[in-house]
Amino acid sequence: MALREDFPPAGAEYLGGESDGYVYRTVFAGSNLEQSYQMIRQFLQEEGYADLPLPADVEELKKFRLPTRNKQILLFEDNGYVHNPVKILFPVDARQKRTLILEIYNEAAERHLLRFHRRLTD
Repeated sequence: MALREDFPPAGAEYLGGESDGYVYRTVFAGSNLEQSYQMIRQFLQEEGYADLPLPADVEELKKFRLPTRNKQILLFEDNGYVHNPVKILFPVDARQKRTLILEIYNEAAERHLLRFHRRLTD
């Protein structure tokens, strides 16, 4: 069953990623950034997220990268593409030029939107 329909529980590993019951996180590292992005697009399609709007290609995805190297800023802002329930993020370490981080949020979780937008305070 696809991840969108059967979200992994806390502590579960699924296809190389980990879930805390609210967020599934995994890393894609192809031979270049384009390949990593295509791997994410394929993964999202197979896991039930084909209906989400995504950047057309890696060049469009790069336009969502924050133009700062200040790690303090990156603690408060998502460095990448964000569209509920998916975040495609660039690593804080800019030396990882071919790596992308995928976070998928559990849409069925209580207070999902607050968690997705980092507004959950408790």
